[in-house]
Amino acid sequence: MAEQRDPVPMDIVGVRVELPSNQPIVLLKESDGPRYLPIWIGGNEATAIATALEGVVPPRPLTHDLMRSILDSVGALATKVTITEMRDSVYFADLEIDAGGREVHISSRPSDALALAARTGTPLFALAAVLDDAAVGFGEESEDAEVDRVRELLEEVTVEDFLTDD
Repeated sequence: MAEQRDPVPMDIVGVRVELPSNQPIVLLKESDGPRYLPIWIGGNEATAIATALEGVVPPRPLTHDLMRSILDSVGALATKVTITEMRDSVYFADLEIDAGGREVHISSRPSDALALAARTGTPLFALAAVLDDAAVGFGEESEDAEVDRVRELLEEVTVEDFLTDD
C-alpha cells in the first residue's frame, strides 16, 4: 500500500468551465489510475493554463511565460509540481526548482504551478493523501464520459464550497 506522502503522477486533462456557475476548473487525472482531481481556479489562471496546453503564444508574455523566462535566464529548472494538501477546500502545491544543483521548494497556488508546468513540461504529482481525500474515481470509460460524470458530481456542490484565493 502506498504511503500517504507518496507522490502519484498526474496529467492535466484540461480546463473546463462548470455550468451554471461559470466557475473554471483544471482537471487532473492520475497517470496510471482512474482518479480525477478537480481544482477550482480563477479565470485568469484558467486562461493561462488553457493557452499553454493549446500551444498558443500570446503577443506579449503572460506572467507564467515570464516565470519560465526567469528560470531559463538564471539557469534554473522547474523539476516537479506536487499538489500537497487540501485544507478547508483550498489546495496547496509545492514547486520544486533545481537552481544550479540546489533543490529549492516554493509554496505555490496549484493554478500558478500548473500554468508554469504546462509551459515547461514539468512533471505533475499529487500526494496520495490528497487523492484519497479529494479525488473522484471512475471505471474504464472514455475520457469524455468520465469528464461528464465529474461534472454531474460537481453539480451537487455549490461554488461557495470551493471559493478560494487559489
